[in-house]
Amino acid sequence: MTATAMSTIDTLLAKAEDRTALFGIVGLGYVGLPLAMELVRAGYRVLGVDVNPRVVEALNQGRSHIQDVPAQAVAAAVKNKTFTATADLGRLREPDVISISVPTPLSKTKDPDVSYVLAATESVKRALRRGQLVVLESTTYPGTTRELMLPALESTGLKVGEDFFLAFSPERVDPGNEKWNTRNTPKVVGGVTPNCLKAAMALYQPAIDRLVPVSSPEAAELVKILENTFRSVNIGLVNEMAIVCDKLGVDVWEVIDAAATKPFGFMKFTPGPGVGGHCIPLDPHYLAWKMRTLNYRTRFIELAGEINAAMPEYWVARVADRLNEHGKAVRGSKVLVLGVAYKKDIDDIRESPALDVIRLLERRGAVVSYHDPRVAHLREDGVELTSVPLTAPMLHGVDCVVIVTDHSGVDYAMVGREAPVVVDTRHALPRATGSRP
Repeated sequence: MTATAMSTIDTLLAKAEDRTALFGIVGLGYVGLPLAMELVRAGYRVLGVDVNPRVVEALNQGRSHIQDVPAQAVAAAVKNKTFTATADLGRLREPDVISISVPTPLSKTKDPDVSYVLAATESVKRALRRGQLVVLESTTYPGTTRELMLPALESTGLKVGEDFFLAFSPERVDPGNEKWNTRNTPKVVGGVTPNCLKAAMALYQPAIDRLVPVSSPEAAELVKILENTFRSVNIGLVNEMAIVCDKLGVDVWEVIDAAATKPFGFMKFTPGPGVGGHCIPLDPHYLAWKMRTLNYRTRFIELAGEINAAMPEYWVARVADRLNEHGKAVRGSKVLVLGVAYKKDIDDIRESPALDVIRLLERRGAVVSYHDPRVAHLREDGVELTSVPLTAPMLHGVDCVVIVTDHSGVDYAMVGREAPVVVDTRHALPRATGSRP
């Protein structure tokens, strides 16, 4: 180890020990802002960087735009000068640690769109100085850290593991989860070199209860992909089982509940209208794309994705069937979509299957409205609606209700009692009444 390497790594370790390191968080959304607040709580100072000036202004005024981050926490951090937000990417030279938490969507052809990661990397490259640790947290395909980020950062003339440090540590945020949060969810870390791993472990340790080191950034990248591919495949399995049970005239929920009594060898997953959020609908495609570049087709993964993506169409067909039983066509019928967030008790509509359900119903000529206690207005991908009140008179005025998201606090018993037709994709009605369908 050279004297320079000892100097830079030892300096970072000392700053972790006494909490004098300045963290920079690039991207202040569902991942970046909760991480920023945990770092502040651990005693660090944090510089938040976001390209959205409205987000920056709100945070500097002590307001939070993320459901899981209380405004009081942001306001206290701003007041204590332990957190400040900026849209000035030139300030990335200031932090000792730069954590990148930017979106990684898919293109229309289901290929990874790493443009946000590349843009963030370019900004970091322009500001990179000796002694900084750079950590990518955005979910992406295996090889992104080493193949895209490392060459760009080393083009500055600085050497990884000696002059600067580079690691990948996947976010594991579960919005709305009251039990598992940024601090108590184990955090996987993979460094490009042993010094990179050592620096990342030391600097994150005060803010995270448990760190899980792995041998490389590729291993860490693949951990996150595996986690969500596991969920996608199992959700795909129970979604297909729901269709099987429907054709056999068997209650899928009864089957699942009975199977779940087995104390080993079975993990309970439940069917629904599809999958939403940033992770499960997207992450498996990153692996599938990467493997196609290596001339291998991930057939199991792709099939699960196809099944999950087809569920909105399946449930819209069920709406048509139920309306037909009552002598009505979909065209011209008034349909209320109950819940548009991608899962219960959050306000996040990213990749929500409700959006597909609404579009498919409108394409068939239905007059669609929605109610969601957490999403007042819906403006996404051509869908523009405002939540309507959930009352008995309103339910009397529609032809069908489709329960897409089973938020807590909704009076499902009233829905079942007052609505003329209910299509329940979440098994919410029996749970509300304590009875089987």
